[in-house]
Amino acid sequence: MTDKEMELFEKIQAFELDDDSASFKFSERLARENGWSKIYTQRVIDEYKRFIFLCCISDSGVTPSDPVDQVWHLHLTFTKSYWIDFCQNTLGQQIHHNPTKGGDNEREKFKNFYETSESLYKEKFGIFPPDDIWHHSQKRFSEIKFQRVNLHRNWVIPKPNVEILSKTLLFSTIPFIILQANPTKTALITILFWGAFAFIMYLLVKASQNQSNTSNDSSSSGCSSCGASYDSDGGDSGCGGDSGCSGCGGCGGGD
Repeated sequence: MTDKEMELFEKIQAFELDDDSASFKFSERLARENGWSKIYTQRVIDEYKRFIFLCCISDSGVTPSDPVDQVWHLHLTFTKSYWIDFCQNTLGQQIHHNPTKGGDNEREKFKNFYETSESLYKEKFGIFPPDDIWHHSQKRFSEIKFQRVNLHRNWVIPKPNVEILSKTLLFSTIPFIILQANPTKTALITILFWGAFAFIMYLLVKASQNQSNTSNDSSSSGCSSCGASYDSDGGDSGCGGDSGCSGCGGCGGGD
């Protein structure tokens, strides 16, 4: 990093998203809305700050991973924190979030931005982005079918993968194999009960593992660097062009 970039990055890192006076803090809301652990939530917030830095220094465009994008979405709802405290007073420039217009061209554009993000990340930070937060581009732009679900009214059960399906078959056949050796009614009830119990426990363990390593793959989006820069008097002055810290950059998503 250059000295100027390092100064900007340190300002971004020092920016606090949580309000100490709030009973329900930003990070707690983020964790609840996405089903993330406290540790994972903080890691994603750290990656969000890195993404914003990349967005500010990119001369073309960058795209966040989905977990990072969820931080961005929520931060945008805290309008004073985002536009005044963060963009104006910390970054000194605007970063807009514009949804995709849809279609193959948009999808390809933001896929390219995403791959650019990884290269720029490695160049500026000297490490690979964590793969449990920055997923492979194929996964990033394919697993994007989402809806809001009221968990007070609905159960959410993950689709079983090949491993779970194979073990389901195993659990369902074992009782019948044992029953052949001891074909009594008591044996049948006992075997079926323990078979069902073991299967339910297996699903609960798998669900717990999935939640602890969750990545919550949501719709895609990308930032075409920074928009307008702020004047010293607090107003904003647009810069021409459509790349770097110019024009109304912003974010777009997949379909």
